[in-house]
Amino acid sequence: MAGLLSGLEQFGLSNLENMDLYEASKKEEKGPDGKPVQATVQEQDFLFDKSFTCPICDKEFKARTVKIGKAKLAGSDLDLRPRYEQIDLLKYDIIMCPSCGYAALSRFFKFVTSPQAKNIKKTISATFKPQKETKEIYTYDEALERYKLTLANAIVKQTRSSEKAYICLKTAWLLRGKAEHLDKNLPDYEEQKKLCEDEENEFLRNALEGFLAARQTESFPMCGMDEPTVDYLIAVTAMRFEQYDVSSRLITGILQSPTANPRMKDKARDIKEMLMKKIKEKNATRK
Repeated sequence: MAGLLSGLEQFGLSNLENMDLYEASKKEEKGPDGKPVQATVQEQDFLFDKSFTCPICDKEFKARTVKIGKAKLAGSDLDLRPRYEQIDLLKYDIIMCPSCGYAALSRFFKFVTSPQAKNIKKTISATFKPQKETKEIYTYDEALERYKLTLANAIVKQTRSSEKAYICLKTAWLLRGKAEHLDKNLPDYEEQKKLCEDEENEFLRNALEGFLAARQTESFPMCGMDEPTVDYLIAVTAMRFEQYDVSSRLITGILQSPTANPRMKDKARDIKEMLMKKIKEKNATRK
């Protein structure tokens, strides 16, 4: 019976005809104790270079991008910040043209009007120092620089309040990730952690302000989020800054909403319980 690779002799590869189809996958690397060795997964294993064309200067460039379906979700924070195993995807959600300085969240990168492009060229590109994209991975500080450049672009573009608020929210999440990954053995660990927390709160306050403004003037969905999701984000952030009336009103709306899914209503119930406890504690301190 002919083998699977029979006939390769016409290519001069008759020596390959008897290769085992699954031999490589059957072999496992073993350690000194005889047990299989788990392959070490590194951050760069989740990434690849994707090509983009800048809508401002029309130049082509490559940016580090996360492979679809590669990262595994480990959970989420109270304010919906996603946490993935072995990589922080937030570090790679900014696309930045290294030639002209245009930067945006990946979902908004292509959408630029002619007046917006003109403003970016005049205000950002005119003095931007071209960058070399040679990094295999981004540090938190490098990612933060990209987010702040993105926010500057959004301000110059005079984009919607929801987009600027969303950038602020994601920047706050990134700062939280940075704080979590600080080396606790650093002599100034506590100081660096406090700086991250203070800056995170500053961005969260601006995100709250922006989403509240957007809720009054824009239609849904906002940044890919439906009304219950945006209201939940506002409620959680407002609770953080002791704006309990705002938080309570929005949570009540979510629980009464016919469009909110069961999962979101469950989250809203959890926030309601936390709110009641915080309000009770606050009232107790006044007595």
